Amino acid sequence: MTQAPITTHILDLESGEPARGVLVTLRCPEGQTLQATTDADGRISEWQGLLVLTTGTYEMRFKVGAYFSARGAETFFDEIPVQFHTTTARAHYHVPLLLSPFGYSTYRGS
Repeated sequence: MTQAPITTHILDLESGEPARGVLVTLRCPEGQTLQATTDADGRISEWQGLLVLTTGTYEMRFKVGAYFSARGAETFFDEIPVQFHTTTARAHYHVPLLLSPFGYSTYRGS
């Protein structure tokens, strides 16, 4: 199994556990939209569909409202959009999300 050129990892800071079952969509510069759901470790290493990395602006939308609802937890966020720009088609981009019901942080990981 080959890792996709764009990956993510979501950690739920309130529970201290990976955020399992979060639907994430990825919009690519050329208009293609892919999606995947985080695994038991809160990770997405593959997308449904073929992802060919190009330079340009991407957007990941983390559908966290449904995640918190399934846990019976109140949240301020329904979706969290994260836009980022790729400068080379030969790199790997890892975009982690540190999540709580009323705040989040993200960064370019490795």
